[in-house]
Amino acid sequence: MVSWIISRLVVLIFGTLYPAYYSYKAVKSKDIKEYVKWMMYWIIFALFTTAETFTDIFLCWFPFYYELKIAFVAWLLSPYTKGSSLLYRKFVHPTLSSKEKEIDDCLVQAKDRSYDALVHFGKRGLNVAATAAVMAASKAPPRILRSRSRFRKKSTSSSATETT
Repeated sequence: MVSWIISRLVVLIFGTLYPAYYSYKAVKSKDIKEYVKWMMYWIIFALFTTAETFTDIFLCWFPFYYELKIAFVAWLLSPYTKGSSLLYRKFVHPTLSSKEKEIDDCLVQAKDRSYDALVHFGKRGLNVAATAAVMAASKAPPRILRSRSRFRKKSTSSSATETT
């Protein structure tokens, strides 16, 4: 049985670092075919990573779960199986193509709502801070207020004696 840490390291190295280097090489060489291949991989890998976050919680007890994850990443990367390309072309692309307008609308709404929420909570935070500052100033110890008033009386009386 493979432990969680070994599975994590294998997925990190072979699922992230290896493809990242070959993505760099595809961009550098400007090979469109390789570029598209790695873009499809990264889309599938992003979906895998998202799903993995939830499946790890519920399925980690399943026998050979971590071995299956390693095998899945190997299948995605394999030039013989072309797993990421197969999943992208058969499932992801058709789904995203049919739902693209709805997804774009949701993203625009989420962006607008998040901006409005940021402004709203920013204003509330500033109001709370201003109220706290006023409350703190009004609850200042009387000793400090008296010493300030004595200083003002001395300075006004000394300026009055100077003028006379």
